[in-house]
Amino acid sequence: MSKRDYYEILEVSRSSTPEEIKKAYRQQALRYHPDKNPDNKAAEEKFKEAAEAYEVLSDPEKRKRYDQFGHAGVGNNSQGFGGFGGGMTMEDIFSHFGDIFGGGGGGFEDPFGSMFGGGGRRGKTVNRGSNLRVKVKLTLEEVAHGVEKKIKVNKYVKCNTCKGTGAKGGSSYQTCSTCHGSGHVTRVTSTFLGQMQTTSACPHCGGEGQIITDKCPDCAGNGIIKGEEVISIKIPAGVAEGMQLSVNGKGNAAARGGVAGDLFVQIEEIEHPLLQRDGDNLHYAHYITISDAALGTSAEVPTIDGKVKIKIEPGTQSGKVLRLKGKGLPNVNQWEGQGDLLITIHVWIPKTLSKEEKALLEKLGKAPNFQPNPSSRDKNIFSRMKDYFE
Repeated sequence: MSKRDYYEILEVSRSSTPEEIKKAYRQQALRYHPDKNPDNKAAEEKFKEAAEAYEVLSDPEKRKRYDQFGHAGVGNNSQGFGGFGGGMTMEDIFSHFGDIFGGGGGGFEDPFGSMFGGGGRRGKTVNRGSNLRVKVKLTLEEVAHGVEKKIKVNKYVKCNTCKGTGAKGGSSYQTCSTCHGSGHVTRVTSTFLGQMQTTSACPHCGGEGQIITDKCPDCAGNGIIKGEEVISIKIPAGVAEGMQLSVNGKGNAAARGGVAGDLFVQIEEIEHPLLQRDGDNLHYAHYITISDAALGTSAEVPTIDGKVKIKIEPGTQSGKVLRLKGKGLPNVNQWEGQGDLLITIHVWIPKTLSKEEKALLEKLGKAPNFQPNPSSRDKNIFSRMKDYFE
């Protein structure tokens, strides 16, 4: 099932400002919030869908890639690229976007609690791991067909000794006496307008609701250690140099069982020895002799999928461009089709000649058919190039 357009999900236009997108997301989240729609799986999916759309459109870099390449630009596919499609929970969404509703400290504080049931979802802080960036080099053939790459990433991983809890034996902690395990504290202050109630992360436990009494000796209570992971990445066909894909949850692990960061994969292209890329089109320079240009010939030229034979008509001029439709690269947005292979013919002029060759060319040069006689089309190179690229 194909993904819906993110702008359509949030019911905004592509020219919407960041504030308009933020406001639209709040409206969608209010409409489909689980407390307002109990036991409604469809509403829950729409709530997650809106969060995924906002996660991309609220980030200037991700929004730029999405506008240019669509869903492939932010890597949203069945393997868990980008967004919240890779198994993030409602709690993860609240912790990630709590700031736009007034939640503090990056913790999981449901902004709708006072509206839909007395704050039952307000809870502990959810730590988030940092993001990582890696570069992946691709050949032109890999760009053309898409590829699955396995890369080894050095990063912070969950401590196996304490199972990521940070506590020795996985259970050496106690409930915070300040917040009684809730992870937040409520303060009431008097102002000239009357009493004001505010809720924030507990300063004693950092919003986690519990205190470690005996730290794990391997991770010093952090729940994470330095390690490595081999990650399989499916890269769609048609990606371009500098394009960046995101893999959800494959960044650094978070302290004490939080949400892992994301892995950003930047594409680098390995230069092809014969073919040159120009967007979705490929270019190839083919050289022929003077006699082949005058008499016509056939030749084999390289493509991404092997060699093909082309016909060069008699009287072909140097600079003529032949187009092989569909022999270029697929567009990363698959519905936009396939590029072409453009073959530029170059007539090779010898730089050194023997006496016999000079004499032969001098004789030919005086023949009537060897005198330059360009047509109006031959003269207007700009019109020719325009025709080739339209």
